[in-house]
Amino acid sequence: MSSLTVGFNVAAVSLFRLEEWFKRMENEYQDKLNKLADIILEWNEKINVTAIRDRAEFMKKNVEDSLEILSLPEFKDARRIMDLGTGGGFPGLPLAIACPDKEFYLLDSVAKKLKVVAIAADELGLENVEVLNMRAEDLAKWPAYRESFDIVASRAVANMSTLAEYCLPFVKVGGYFVAYKTASAAEEIAAAQNAVKTLGGGEQRIVKYGEEDNDHLFVVIKKIAPCSKKYPRKAGLPAKQPLK
Repeated sequence: MSSLTVGFNVAAVSLFRLEEWFKRMENEYQDKLNKLADIILEWNEKINVTAIRDRAEFMKKNVEDSLEILSLPEFKDARRIMDLGTGGGFPGLPLAIACPDKEFYLLDSVAKKLKVVAIAADELGLENVEVLNMRAEDLAKWPAYRESFDIVASRAVANMSTLAEYCLPFVKVGGYFVAYKTASAAEEIAAAQNAVKTLGGGEQRIVKYGEEDNDHLFVVIKKIAPCSKKYPRKAGLPAKQPLK
């Protein structure tokens, strides 16, 4: 048994393929995803929105990877979704294009990137997107956002213990925290189990996704109890002193 699977229920899902999804999409959505790439890559020449500059790589690693969450059954019925640590708008912007019936809240503390995200959302006519320029530790104290989301998703933001403290306070009881990770994160995923429990989360379910030969996975955690009001701790502490 590989180190990835030790102690976890590793679920198998049908592999999601952007090409197959495109065939089922209306042309309007396909055009918007292509326009999204145009906007972000153009802005990338002025400020560092994403490290990926090649268009084909951008579509695969930013757009296609963002959309993989569509394969999760938990995502199907979700209506209010937060993308925590959205950076240049991923996974939130592609998902907002693909799911106009859902509400997306894109949170990040880096104002210059969020300016580009807001411009992209406006140019694409995405009325289901709200851009939030705050630290997660601060916004999670606001009643309008705390424990109010069906799903909080995050890509490449922090280790699992820190990420759980950022995300779970926003998830409503019965909702889900979904982290985009790779197999190299197996140890941090295992180490985060107590932190997840402390924050009201249940068992961590691992779901592999993408190409058969890659190591991408989702960590799916159901919120089973309210989160104590003392979490998240003040800004900076979740990263400096992750919960054990």
